[in-house]
Amino acid sequence: ITRKPETSNCAPALSQREFLPAYLHCIPLSPPSASASASAFVLARFNRARAARMTLPHFVCETPLFMPVGTQGTIKGLTTSQLEEIGCQIILGNTYHLALRPTSELINELGGLHKFMNWPRALLTDSGGFQMVSLLHLADITENGVTFQSPVDGSPMLLTPEESIQIQNKIGADIIMALDDVVKTTTTGPRIGEAMYRTIRWIDRCIAAHQRPDEQNLFAIVQGGLDPVLRDICVKALTKRNLPGYAIGGLAGGEDKDSFWRVVAQCTAALPEDKPRYVMGVGYPLDIVVCSALGADMYDCVYPTRTARFGSALTPEGVLKLRHKAMAEDTRPVDPTCACMVCRTYSRAYIHSLVTKDAMGSQLLSYHNLYYMLQLSRDLHYSIIQGRFPEFVCDFLKKMVSSDNHLNYDTQITDVFLPMKTLYLKMRKLLKIFLTVTSPSGSAMPWRLQKLILELVSHHPRPKQRSKMPLGLITGIARAMRRKRPSSLDILSSKRAPRNYYKGKNCKPTGFHTRKGGYVIVPEKLPNYVVPDLTNFMLKPYVSQCPIEVLTTEASEPIK
Repeated sequence: ITRKPETSNCAPALSQREFLPAYLHCIPLSPPSASASASAFVLARFNRARAARMTLPHFVCETPLFMPVGTQGTIKGLTTSQLEEIGCQIILGNTYHLALRPTSELINELGGLHKFMNWPRALLTDSGGFQMVSLLHLADITENGVTFQSPVDGSPMLLTPEESIQIQNKIGADIIMALDDVVKTTTTGPRIGEAMYRTIRWIDRCIAAHQRPDEQNLFAIVQGGLDPVLRDICVKALTKRNLPGYAIGGLAGGEDKDSFWRVVAQCTAALPEDKPRYVMGVGYPLDIVVCSALGADMYDCVYPTRTARFGSALTPEGVLKLRHKAMAEDTRPVDPTCACMVCRTYSRAYIHSLVTKDAMGSQLLSYHNLYYMLQLSRDLHYSIIQGRFPEFVCDFLKKMVSSDNHLNYDTQITDVFLPMKTLYLKMRKLLKIFLTVTSPSGSAMPWRLQKLILELVSHHPRPKQRSKMPLGLITGIARAMRRKRPSSLDILSSKRAPRNYYKGKNCKPTGFHTRKGGYVIVPEKLPNYVVPDLTNFMLKPYVSQCPIEVLTTEASEPIK
């Protein structure tokens, strides 16, 4: 495996301000192909990470790529012309919801979903299997299929593998997904094996029911929970069918990061090299970078648009809460390094005034967040082609770690290690209440507070009359403290703050970057996010500068 291709026709490195027009003009896209084969022509790779060109009936896509979710044929708050403008390649629709409204028959009569929503590029439709989890209270799963109680009128709807494929044939997406038996990621016991074997049985029914194999690509979905044995059985069974592409399902549902990356690494290593690999439900920027490093190609999630509707913007440093009153007089762009229309036109103060009282705020933030995710995908693609993928990962992580505002989901990176070209992230869980706290000292704050809190819990139980406090102690997970105004109390050098909290008084530690109005202290750490295993490696902390020489040293053997 070589880091750089012998010859490269890729565009030169460009600044983010110049990137969008260069992407559209310097890299001309091929015309639509008559073939429905979703072939993945790998242009370049770095270890497992790969940049590929995927040919679909309506578009030629470049991977890694992120797919916005338009459940009912639309991205909330955005038009299809705006999605083209920001470089969207594929939109995801949902079979179950489209079959309910506006119905697959109507879509078929109007010429398919492409014409129905006026979208000239590629489409992917989910099989409806995810609703077994999201609408579990309305679903009854049997060997024949899934019976849903319609959330519209309460009528029963039987979704069999054959029915799911027939609906997707009428919708006319470029990529259609086989119906799988989906269970929650945290499920344990025999239900995981039952779902995996049923998924294998259903794939043959889906293949037999597929009436448009020359126009639509049928992807199979690998299931098996967090059990490596079940995952291995499922991958081997599905790859024997020689389908156009494969998805990794049953993840991004609450499992720890250590289990998450191990399943992704196991599946991508066993899936065919010449077929697209789609990790379903992944939308956090860090997860996309790590999965791309492990050889995945495609991702989808509602996270960018959903978090926009809550007034949050995605930036290289993390999530920016524009509802916060501190943004009311901030005249800077949402992201000064972003080239999207929103960041070039509007200030944080203006969007703050919108998100608090006008739907336009969520529309602008949806535009920005999707641009950020698509730009991240393009940066990954070109960094692999240009042979600078390690440098890109270092720069990406450095911004997240060094910023005051890098908390873009419910875990916080406290340290990054790069031992012998290996990525190692120490993470700790945060409780999403009022605020998240960022400690410049890394792990100093958690272990010291853990000791203080355990002492107080054992000797000073909180009085029952104080049980109506907004935030309480969640044993073994988080410790939250509430304050109304700044004070000079230092939690690391004094025991008064925890004691005052138990007495019902307000307190505020100082010396830490904060947002919103409270603090979350986390004594318990998540399993580390390690890629790959770091056994017998000497860890070197990544703090102030990027040790590129550690990453660029050629590996003595492929990553396993």
